[in-house]
Amino acid sequence: MHDYDVIVVGGGNAALCAALSAREHCERVLVLERAPEDESGGNSRFTAGAMRVAYRGVDDLRQLMPDLTDDEIARTDFGTYPEDQFLDDIARVTQYRCDPDLTEVLVKRSLDTLQWMRSKGVRFVPIYGRQAFKVDGKFKFWGGLTVEAWGGGPGLVDALTQAARQAGIDIWYSTPALALLHGDDGVRGVRVKREGRTTEVRARSVVLAGGGFQANPEWRARYLGPGWELAKVRGTRFNTGDVIRMALDIGASPAGNWSGCHAVGWERNAPEFGDLAVGDAFQKHSYPFGIMLNADGRRFVDEGADFRNYTYAKYGRVILAQPGQFAWQVFDRKVVHLLRDEYRIRQVTKVTADSLEALVAKLDDVNGAAALDEIRRYNGAVKRDVPFDPNVKDGRGTTGLAVNKSNWANTIDEPPFEAYAVTCGITFTFGGLRIDTGARVLSTDGPPIPGLYAAGELVGGIFYFNYPGGSGLTNGAVFGRIAGAAAGRAAA
Repeated sequence: MHDYDVIVVGGGNAALCAALSAREHCERVLVLERAPEDESGGNSRFTAGAMRVAYRGVDDLRQLMPDLTDDEIARTDFGTYPEDQFLDDIARVTQYRCDPDLTEVLVKRSLDTLQWMRSKGVRFVPIYGRQAFKVDGKFKFWGGLTVEAWGGGPGLVDALTQAARQAGIDIWYSTPALALLHGDDGVRGVRVKREGRTTEVRARSVVLAGGGFQANPEWRARYLGPGWELAKVRGTRFNTGDVIRMALDIGASPAGNWSGCHAVGWERNAPEFGDLAVGDAFQKHSYPFGIMLNADGRRFVDEGADFRNYTYAKYGRVILAQPGQFAWQVFDRKVVHLLRDEYRIRQVTKVTADSLEALVAKLDDVNGAAALDEIRRYNGAVKRDVPFDPNVKDGRGTTGLAVNKSNWANTIDEPPFEAYAVTCGITFTFGGLRIDTGARVLSTDGPPIPGLYAAGELVGGIFYFNYPGGSGLTNGAVFGRIAGAAAGRAAA
C-alpha cells in the first residue's frame, strides 16, 4: 500500500496547480492522471490557453509578461480590466446566478494566481492574434481578454508538468481513480487501477480536479437533455464524470447548472472527440462578422449581440437545436481578413463562390432558395450609415428583421463569398460539486467532508448558461491553488 500526504485526482491545469500548491506545504504529493502521458492534461491541453485576469493597466500586465517591449506597449492599447468589470461580466452572462462568494474569490485572486503560476515557470504572452484588431496603426484589445499561456493549452500543461516534476511530485499516468476511501473520519485515500491491478493509495487529503462529464454521452443526454448525445466533444475523451460520481457516492452535495454547459460552434465534420494534432482549431468564432444560416436557409441568432467572448460559449447549444444540428457561417470579401486562423486549417468544411446564387447552391443540406432570399433581406436591413468597427460594439445593426443583428452588420455583397459548416462542440459541463471559498467539498448535510477538496470543471456554482471567454482556466488555477494549499496544510 502506498502512502502520501496529498493525492490530486486529475492531470490538467486545476490539478497541477493544486499539486504544486500542496507541495509548498507538505512533502509527498501524488497526481493521478487517467489518460496516458501522450494524452495527459485533460481539457487544458485542448485549449488556446487564454486566461481572463483583472488588471489595472499595462504595469500589471508587465508583471505577467516582462518580455513586453516598449515598442509593443507603444503600438498597443491594452486598456484596463478592473475587478468590478470582471465581476460584472460573469454576473451578466450567467444571468446573475453565479455564486457571489466563489465568483469574488475567482476575480480577486486572478492576478495574484497568474503571478504565482509565472513563478512556477508558466510564461504568458498577449493574445494579439485573436483579441486585438489593428485600427489606425494601433492594436486595440477588446472583450476583457488579453493574456494567454505561451504555447497555448499544450504549453501550459507542459510547463506545469515540468514544474511538478522539479518539485518532486509523483505523477501516475494511465491510472483511473475508482472510488474514494472514506470513513467516519472523512476521506483518507483513493482506490485506483494501475497497470491492470486494483490497489488502494492512502493520503491525509484528496483534491478532486478530474473535469466534468462532457465526454459521457449517456450523462449528457441524462442531464443536458435529448439530442446532446449528438454533440461533438471539443476536448479529452477521459472526462466522463467518474470523479464527480465518486464524490456523490460518499455524500457530496451537487451544485450548479447541471443542464448547462460551455458549447461552441465547431467544425461540422470534426471527430467525436478532440484531436490533439488540431487542438482547438476546429472552433469557428468569427461569426460576429458574418451571418449564420440553418438548414431552412434562415438566420436564427443575433450574431452581433455582444463580443464573441460573451456569446460563443452558449451559441453551440443554439446550433445543436437547429434542424440537423448544424449551420453555415457566411462571409464576403470585406471581412475575410478578420477571420481567425482556425478558418485556414486543412480540416475544414468550406465552400467559396463568386456569386450568392452559386454559394447557396453549394451549402450542403440547406434550402438554397430560402437562403438566397434570407441573405438579400438581411442586406437590405443593414444600417449602412453607421461605421463598422470590430474593436467596439459599433451599433451597426439591422432593422426590421425577425432576428436582428445588433453590431458588426456588413452587407454580404462583395465576392468572393465564403461559407463554413459548423455543429455543436461541447467544452465542459457546468454542474458539479458544491465547495466553499476554501475549496472544501460540502456534504449534502451541509458541513465539509473532512479531507476532501475540489477545483476546476467538476465544481458547480460559478458558471450558468454561459461564461466569459478565458475564465475557465483562471477558475481552475485559482481554486486549484486554494485547494492544494488547504489540502497540504491539513496533511502537514
